[in-house]
This record gives sequence, structure tokens and C-alpha cells, in this order.
Amino acid sequence: MIPVLTNPSQIILRNHELVDNHSVLILNYESDLLAVELLQTASNVCALALDFHHHLQLNHHQHDRLTLHFGHQLPHDEKFDSVLIYYPKAKSLVPYLLNLAAHHLKQEGQLIITGENKGGIKSITKQTPDYFSKPIKLDNARHCLLFCSELQGDAPSINIKDWTSQYQLNTPQGELTICNLVGVFSERRLDAGTQLLLENLPKMSGKVLDFGCGAGVITAALLKAQPELSIDCVDINAMALEACRLTMEANGFSANIFASDGLRQTNTLYNGIISNPPFHDGLSATTQIAKTFVQESAIRLDKTGLFYIVANRHLPYADTIKTHFKQVHVKAETNHYKIYANQA
Repeated sequence: MIPVLTNPSQIILRNHELVDNHSVLILNYESDLLAVELLQTASNVCALALDFHHHLQLNHHQHDRLTLHFGHQLPHDEKFDSVLIYYPKAKSLVPYLLNLAAHHLKQEGQLIITGENKGGIKSITKQTPDYFSKPIKLDNARHCLLFCSELQGDAPSINIKDWTSQYQLNTPQGELTICNLVGVFSERRLDAGTQLLLENLPKMSGKVLDFGCGAGVITAALLKAQPELSIDCVDINAMALEACRLTMEANGFSANIFASDGLRQTNTLYNGIISNPPFHDGLSATTQIAKTFVQESAIRLDKTGLFYIVANRHLPYADTIKTHFKQVHVKAETNHYKIYANQA
């Protein structure tokens, strides 16, 4: 089934003449086929997904006029006539995307920005750096806005470490250096859920999966306590995966870091699965992520393995864990979080 165009994509398509016969780069694209639709107007389209699920949605449509990538940067320095940015959920990611857009725009090239009103796009005129002209609002429809600007100066070169925050973290397992990137969950500090998990970190063995690894805090703590572990770190977010890699590097640890839509790209049984799992999809909270994660974990966990997660109290983990693991135990809790395990 062809995905319906999101509202931001629809507002772009109704202004498709903006990219007539242009080479177009799309940054942070959404889960639809706008890139395919734009080929009716644009000469060619290149698209970079920061969300692995969005990349998988579009990947099989790739051909000689449509090139698709997943990651925090493109693997080349090609210049485009137009760059289209989907305004991200994380406002701190906007300056990075603007810098990346400038890096790939021809001089006097066109910048197009779209997003939902409730997502913060109204502030784009204040966020745009001076190497772009002031964004002009071109359209307002379907609770979305469309802005246009032009590259008029030289932008700083792209260096991912310029967008990295680093802090020292004292944990029960020892001191760690945490590296994080703009737009990643809990960008400059440890969140309360992960803090509770580290205070109650279990002893694990063998092959372990850190699901939704983020900046790699949980993996770093595990390896600090048990350097013999073999750990897979998976996330759907390209910036998170790069942050996790930087955290491992900063602490002298080694882990297998890769993108996975849920657990679908994992291909082994684990002796342990540990997580502070995400529960947001775009701007919306969803319990389906929690349910799918538990169901897939039951398949990927060795029959004697340990399933161990921290989650918001209001999410329906207890019933779901009991359904798939036959038992559930609360190992620790606060007013906002609970740690659930499949073993006493």
C-alpha cells in the first residue's frame, strides 16, 4: 500500500513548481513517497533519512534519478539546486540541518523548509543563520507552513564534533564520558529513567542487546562493570547511533552499533536485552512501540535470558511482558518510572 503523503509533504507537492527541473536534496524526510512524487517535476532527487524506518519505507524505490541514504551526513559532497528540510521534532537539530543544507547547496541555491505549526516551524526565521537570506513564508495549509530562502554566503564546514556535547557522568559502575549529538534524547544530561536503571543495573552475561541505545549510556555502564560482555547497540535514529559510537570511542569501549527498525535487523539470540525504550513516533506518543518491542524481544531472547527495562509507569509494559514472557517482576520504581524484568 502506498503511504499517504504527510501534511508537510502535501504542502510541498502543491508548490512543486519551486523545484522545476532542479536537482533536489531532501533532508530528514518523512514516511511517505514525496521523493518519488517530486520526480515528476525535479530532474533528480537525493534523500537523506535520519530515521531508519523512513529510509526502509522508501529504499526499494531507488533508481538512477532517485538516490537514498540513511545517516547523519551524505557520503559525498555533491551540490544541489534546491535543498528541502522537514522541520524536526527536536528544535536543537535545526541549526545542524541548516548547516548541512548549506554545505550541499550551490551558491544562490534554494532552501525550502516545511513543517507542522505545532512542531515549532514558526521560529525558523529566528533560527536561520546569516549565510541564508531571511526565510519568506510561501504557503500555509493543512496546519503546516512552507518557507523559502536562498544561500547567499559561505557556511562553516561540517564537522560532527562541532555538534557534539560531552560530559562526565558518575555512575555506580564508575565515571564515564558521555558524548551526545543535537536532536538526541536527553542531549546534555542523564534522564531520570536511565538514572534509575544504572542504580539497579543487573549482572548480565554473554551477548546483550541495548535497544534504543541513544548516546550509549547503558552500554557504557555495562562495559565499565563487565568488559567481557559482547553488546549490540541498536537505534532508529542516525544521530543517536553516531553519538553512541563517539561515547564508545571516548571511553575506549567496543560495541557493535547499527540501525534497526525494532529488532528486525538483529539476527541472533541474546542472553540479555536491556533498554530504556522509546515510546514516541514523530510528535505522537504511542503504546504500539512498547508492545512490538516486548513481542520481538521474546523471540530474540534465549530461553534463560534476562529481559530488563525501565519505562514510564503509565505505559502498558507489565501486561505485555506477562503475555509474552509468562511472568513479570518490578525490580525498582519511583513516582514516574518502573524497572521491569522477566526474572525474579
